[in-house]
Amino acid sequence: MHRTGETATPPTAARQLAVGAASLDEWREIEEWAAQEEWNPGLGDTACFHPTDPDGFFTGRLGDRTVSAVSVVTYSADYAFLGYYLVHPDHRGTGLGLATWRAAVPHAGRRTIGLDAVPAQQATYTRAGFTAAHDTLRYTGRPAAPAAPDPDAVPFTAAHLDAVAAYDRRCFPADRHGFIARWLTAPGHHARVLLRAGRVAGYGVIRPARDGHRIGPLFADTADDAAALFDSLTAAAGPGEEVSLDIPEPRHAARELATGRGLTARSHTVRMYTGPVPPVQEELTYGVTSLELG
Repeated sequence: MHRTGETATPPTAARQLAVGAASLDEWREIEEWAAQEEWNPGLGDTACFHPTDPDGFFTGRLGDRTVSAVSVVTYSADYAFLGYYLVHPDHRGTGLGLATWRAAVPHAGRRTIGLDAVPAQQATYTRAGFTAAHDTLRYTGRPAAPAAPDPDAVPFTAAHLDAVAAYDRRCFPADRHGFIARWLTAPGHHARVLLRAGRVAGYGVIRPARDGHRIGPLFADTADDAAALFDSLTAAAGPGEEVSLDIPEPRHAARELATGRGLTARSHTVRMYTGPVPPVQEELTYGVTSLELG
């Protein structure tokens, strides 16, 4: 997700900008900016994502002050994801975001780059060479507790890791085995694996966010499988907790699941790419992992 409010031509301040890779601790400040923009990041997202590509998290500094940021996380030789494109409110409209972009985007090399844009910035990314693929709708609400959770939706264990990572690769444009290992075991994260006759038929994660909880990803073979995982995840969060789920369009079955559990659409973003996307089984996606980092 991205918000900058930039001018087209960087003035003097941008020429004084120093752009470089941010450490995990430095990036926590940027996560605070995202929270102030009401993106509602998960509480542990940075610690899980940063090790995927430690050189892919960029900040711009004027002297000793951080004023801009963008992440360009490379997942494979073919795919990268751009997010957290932000300028501090005190410095918007001065060209600092554009200067940070120009310094950071070459990190992706010749890879296809994905991003989730706020609608107001879609035209900006189109001019930068991105093409819209679909909308993603955020559904939020307080689902009622299920009457009887499906016993096939079991807590994740290390024994499931390889099978879950292989399933994830069917749904995401790159292998992210290392990230999955962190994401499914991070403090506060509850991960469930759906086992049908001993075979992985889906998995999902719910995590605490600044407000309520976020579910992501939610990948499953069928709508019934996705519902079983959703119910198991929300039960882990506790009764009455508000949850959010980001659903790519036009996933009608996913939308029916969300609305049937009492969630309503609150906002949307536009998924965009710079080039061909490695193929995935889109029909398995009932909720993406993160709008900020893919």
